Amino acid sequence: MLTRRDLPSVDRLLQVVRTEADPAWPGALLREAVRAELDDLRGRLQAGEKREAVPPEVLLRTLAEQVIARITTELRPSLRPVINATGVIIQTNLGRAPLSVAARAAMHAVAPGYSNLEYDLVVGKRGSRNAHLEALLTRLTGAEAALAVNNNAAAVYLALIALAAGREVIVSRGQAVEIGGGFRIPDVLRQSGATLVEVGTTNRTYARDYAAAITERTAMLLRVHSSNFRLVGFVHEASLAELATVAQTHGVPLVDDLGSGTLLPTAPFGLAPEPMVQESIAAGADLVTFSGDKLLGGPQAGLLVGRATLIAQLRRHPLARALRLDKTTIAGLEATLRSYLRGQALNEIPVWQMISAPLPRLQARAAALAAALQAAGIAASVMPCRSAIGGGSLPGETLASVGVAVLPGPVGAEVLMQRLRLGEPAVIARISDAQILFDLRTVGEDETNALVARVLDAS
Repeated sequence: MLTRRDLPSVDRLLQVVRTEADPAWPGALLREAVRAELDDLRGRLQAGEKREAVPPEVLLRTLAEQVIARITTELRPSLRPVINATGVIIQTNLGRAPLSVAARAAMHAVAPGYSNLEYDLVVGKRGSRNAHLEALLTRLTGAEAALAVNNNAAAVYLALIALAAGREVIVSRGQAVEIGGGFRIPDVLRQSGATLVEVGTTNRTYARDYAAAITERTAMLLRVHSSNFRLVGFVHEASLAELATVAQTHGVPLVDDLGSGTLLPTAPFGLAPEPMVQESIAAGADLVTFSGDKLLGGPQAGLLVGRATLIAQLRRHPLARALRLDKTTIAGLEATLRSYLRGQALNEIPVWQMISAPLPRLQARAAALAAALQAAGIAASVMPCRSAIGGGSLPGETLASVGVAVLPGPVGAEVLMQRLRLGEPAVIARISDAQILFDLRTVGEDETNALVARVLDAS
């Protein structure tokens, strides 16, 4: 049996590794990997692992191959492309919204070199990075001014700390919610220095409840969209127009946190209406916050639109600098907004392409995929399923979809799922009735061949 005494020295193994390794790899990286490989094996042997003894040269070659594999794995990017076959369109764990061709091209165009990020080319002086987005956002939403930060949670926090620190914020008890990642409205208020004043009850809150709670210490009325849950039954929430009347009567701003927010209506696709940003502005909200990487379909960002005086206060706050966007995000977001301006969002933005994909087209794609797998000896069949919007948008709402179900065979569903996850590219699907289900609504047509190859490789 192999013992710890049989293991080569670090220097001896390092000599062999150097003959096989990429010449560009630093010597320190090689030595570190050699030490780690030997330490791991030594520890396993000490713990009682049994290994057959082999000739020293065979052991050296085997260990060298393992060291090379270790370094290769370490140098491989941790963040990698994934084929999303789950049917969840805005999949937070998988990076939320995939970007449009135009957005990717815009980001690639400015990434390699310099850009006019904060330089006004017309007057030849320093400009504002916010200028690239503000005109588009105001035109699309009807707001007076706009500001972009790195996500919607940051947008809400900036609004609170800049407008309400040391004062009170009135929120319906049913909207003092927690969204993903433990982001709790009461905690955010506390961190911002504002005091939460809850009104109404969990299930029923009226405009008069807000009005009765307003004092000289009131900084704002805050409406929070219940992004990832829904109250049904004996419920009532004051409309935004009603809250706007209360806010205007008492001279306090009304802030509408939409969470996701959308610039297009969702009802035409058989979904419940999701709040539209331009409707919030039209209804009298003084400030609206929403996400760039959810139903908008762009890169991660938090967007604030509303009254020019309020946006100016936010822009002057020191935190705004800490939360600002980089040049590539601005470029991708600008291209995404221009798709809306041209009226081409449904055709160009992947999130809306998936939401609006007609069922017959998905059925045809599923039939072709199933046939390709069957021809290769895989037990596959077309299966109707439901796709979710995800990302805290339209909770409980699903779309009719079509998928391909694959029998996992003797390896079992969990093992096959693991193999699919660990390959290149990784494939994330779901298990349904002991089968692996690939929902075609979230699989791009250009990903189909790669998906077939991965299933064949993993089966």
